[in-house]
Amino acid sequence: MTAIEIYTRPGCGYCTAAKSLLTRKNAAFTELNVATDPAYRDQMYDRAGHGSTFPQIFIGTTHVGGCDELYALDRAGKLDALLAGEKASS
Repeated sequence: MTAIEIYTRPGCGYCTAAKSLLTRKNAAFTELNVATDPAYRDQMYDRAGHGSTFPQIFIGTTHVGGCDELYALDRAGKLDALLAGEKASS
């Protein structure tokens, strides 16, 4: 599987939902919690843009976006391929 990174913050229901979907997919991910290391916030902004909300999800080199985008990929049948390392198609 492809490397997955998810930027989170405490108390974020969307973060919990995104992690839950990835867990159901048996997709190992690295959680970057901004409460445990504030430098993660700046790193997230550099990668995703300053207007970003939580969570921000990266699968390989693809910036998925947030929880809604992750679930939309799953509903469209594209998430499994992305997790397997294939490029997302439009």
